[in-house]
Amino acid sequence: MTTQNPSLFSQIPATDRLLRDPAFSELIDSAGHSQVVNVLRQLQDEAREGIRTHGTLPAWCQDWHQTTVERLNAEAQSPLRAVFNLTGTVLHTNLGRALQADAAVAAVTQVMREPVTLEYSLDGAGRGHRDSALAELLTRLTGAEDACIVNNNAAAVLLMLAATANGKEVVVSRGELVEIGGAFRIPDVMRQAGCELREVGATNRTHARDYREAINDNTGLLMKVHTSNYSVEGFTKAVDEAELAAIGREHGIPVVADLGSGSLVDLSQYGLPKEPMPQALIASGVSLVSFSGDKLLGGPQAGIIVGKRELIAKLQKHPLKRALRADKMTLAALEATLRLYLHPEKLTQTLPTLRQLTRSQADIREQGEHLLAPLQAHYPAFTVRLEPCLSQIGSGSLPVDRLPSQAITFTPTDGRGASLEALAERWRRLDTPVLGRIGDGRLWLDLRCLEDESRFLESVLK
Repeated sequence: MTTQNPSLFSQIPATDRLLRDPAFSELIDSAGHSQVVNVLRQLQDEAREGIRTHGTLPAWCQDWHQTTVERLNAEAQSPLRAVFNLTGTVLHTNLGRALQADAAVAAVTQVMREPVTLEYSLDGAGRGHRDSALAELLTRLTGAEDACIVNNNAAAVLLMLAATANGKEVVVSRGELVEIGGAFRIPDVMRQAGCELREVGATNRTHARDYREAINDNTGLLMKVHTSNYSVEGFTKAVDEAELAAIGREHGIPVVADLGSGSLVDLSQYGLPKEPMPQALIASGVSLVSFSGDKLLGGPQAGIIVGKRELIAKLQKHPLKRALRADKMTLAALEATLRLYLHPEKLTQTLPTLRQLTRSQADIREQGEHLLAPLQAHYPAFTVRLEPCLSQIGSGSLPVDRLPSQAITFTPTDGRGASLEALAERWRRLDTPVLGRIGDGRLWLDLRCLEDESRFLESVLK
């Protein structure tokens, strides 16, 4: 049992005495009286616990002001920290996916500072619809009759199913019963929407006759789900959207498609793998198409639904729409992003996602050559090299495709993996953390997403 010295408790200064100290005046002005008092009381409790446990005052008690400053700074640190994403995953779900375009940032700033016509019609001074401005843009870009916006694509799928097929069967190919992040599965969404799943076909092969044979009096929808986060290869067969839409028209049943990532431009023109586009599905006769705003589209987190006017009207009237609707910041960012697509020739300059995805390996290599020498000089305990690597798009988009890139690698000269872990941890503790990946006995910094070279060097050369 620790012997306690009662006189030590008397050495813990009273709160009032500390607050009268001139050194605390500036601190109170900046942080506020309440916060300073709360921190001091926490520190006093910790000091008493130190005496009871160890029989001595903690070392920091020699400078209460400095310790209070450090504690306040730590508490003020936001959990949403800016980082250098050098992981090699462009649309990194854990890092917030798409970076917003300057136009989107400006649009959000404006609607945060001023009242806006979110649901107000200037023509009649009455209540308008919050999706109307974006619906006009989306119909122009996709050829759809109308559009609806919710807070993410999972919400979009839930709303489509609940509003159009509640209590009915939804026919889906067994090979398209996907699971996305967080164990979120299509069958689970259907149950929540009050629909009954009707699986057809096999994991690798589904035919048009499978859909036709599944249709009955209780069939509400025929559904296609784009397998954007995995690939089935080999002996396969799938029914495309145009053929399924024809079956739907033949039987008077709507066809809906969940594209997941979604892209409004043909990515193959930039040398990227081709993805199905909403406008192509609308042209093929699909009734409703849903896709994400924050993946390949390069905007904010949002779920976008485009399609037939009468079906969109059902979605807008459904009670779930209010629960799932997007706020004014999301709508402003999405509108600004969509307007960039009206000038597609400049998208690789104006849209950060496309800018990073389309960077050439030669350009990235040139950047790496600028960075190599100072990093080699600063980290003598590591062999620092510039090496080719493969980036990935991320967020379930085009999972089997890779983008040629360049990385700066750090190999410990002592051959110890612990050195890599220590270096990675050190970089995570920087004011702006640097995030790479460890593999093959090296720490890799994929440079594809590095745009601010000087700030990066300033961080890692400290």
